[in-house]
Amino acid sequence: MAAGLVHAVTRSCSQGNMTECGCDARLRGGGSAAEGWHWGGCSDHIQYGTWFSRKFMDHTLKNMSTSRSSYTLSTMNQHNSEAGRQAINRTMSTDCRCHGVSGSCAVKTCWRTMAPFQRVGTYLKDRYEHSVQVTERSKRKMKWKDQRRLHVDKHQLIFLNKSPNYCLEDRRRGIAGTRGRRCNRTSTGPDSCNLLCCGRGYNTHVVRHVQRCECKFVWCCYVHCRRCESMNDMHTCK
Repeated sequence: MAAGLVHAVTRSCSQGNMTECGCDARLRGGGSAAEGWHWGGCSDHIQYGTWFSRKFMDHTLKNMSTSRSSYTLSTMNQHNSEAGRQAINRTMSTDCRCHGVSGSCAVKTCWRTMAPFQRVGTYLKDRYEHSVQVTERSKRKMKWKDQRRLHVDKHQLIFLNKSPNYCLEDRRRGIAGTRGRRCNRTSTGPDSCNLLCCGRGYNTHVVRHVQRCECKFVWCCYVHCRRCESMNDMHTCK
């Protein structure tokens, strides 16, 4: 959410939809004449978007309870929000446009631009898969769960407790598990048997489907259909 807020506000600034901000003009006039390029165009002003995201998100966190457990959760959320904002900065790129006779690219105008948010999401997904578990040491302090590591990098996502095992049934937590769930044997997405069945394998059933087919309108006035049968494979998780 923090990354999305930075991205949306910054994009609105660059498009001229906000009166409080515009393009980032700090780079204009710089560059390298010897290398034949200079800063220009409309660089995305992520500094304003980052400031707005911090102001909006931190105000929400300050309204949370000041109890010890709530403070620990608030500290984790604040760290992860900042990591989300930094993701926008780390995925930015430099775009250039050539100028010259017959496209010779004698001079280039370059500017900084944000990555599409899908790429930012992919980056954050990778951060999520390599997130680090931390534990509370004392009030207002956090430390790594693994004592061999001493510093939590600001670009890393952290968590306090591991997620429950959604593969297995746990009625106390309201988790149904995936046993008996229908899956797609040929898919590589979240409905695939390899992922949904959690490595337990799957059963294959042959199911008969009966449905109406080759329907035609007959004057007057009814619809005549054939009764078609088909045999299909259905896969369910073991």
